[in-house]
Amino acid sequence: MSLPLVLASGSQIRADLLRAAGVSFGIEVARVDESSIRDSLLAEGAPPRDVADALAEYKARKVSDRNPGALVLGCDQVLSCNGKLYSKPDSPEEARAQLLELRDQRLHLLSAAVIYEGGEPVWRHVGVARLKMRAFSEAYLDDYIERNWESLRSSVGGFKLEEEGVRLFASIEGSHFTILGLPLLELLGFLEVRGVIAG
Repeated sequence: MSLPLVLASGSQIRADLLRAAGVSFGIEVARVDESSIRDSLLAEGAPPRDVADALAEYKARKVSDRNPGALVLGCDQVLSCNGKLYSKPDSPEEARAQLLELRDQRLHLLSAAVIYEGGEPVWRHVGVARLKMRAFSEAYLDDYIERNWESLRSSVGGFKLEEEGVRLFASIEGSHFTILGLPLLELLGFLEVRGVIAG
């Protein structure tokens, strides 16, 4: 019998992606202090890829401790531009400031996933998408934030590419699933090898 899969995330979109792919799983949200972990890693000079991977691992490990018989999937996504990491905005003003900094810039969106089993990591992957933001007007930016604040407040950088946020961009390179926050194709490959899903 295959091990149950537990998603250590409260992300609706990650859960929707797994369901749409026909994967059975449970959900147990990992409660970790992401800000302090991120700040500590950045103080040590960790690159964005390592920050995303470490945050995903913290979440998987925490939930794995309570579910020793399960495969526990931890995920995290970070946005990097010119050596700086961007987080979910805490206010419309912060979203505006972030998006003005990102305007007309090249960004890297990194989506990390780590699976723990029995308190140990057994699989990990970090997907990278490269994006070029348009030189949009401040008038459009203000209208965009006013229309979309309740949605964009839960997204790193202050945009969701699956919604109106796509209008902020001139080009996007990378997996659609990486952009949504889950390297799904790579994950499905691992789950098939482990016998969690049929191949």
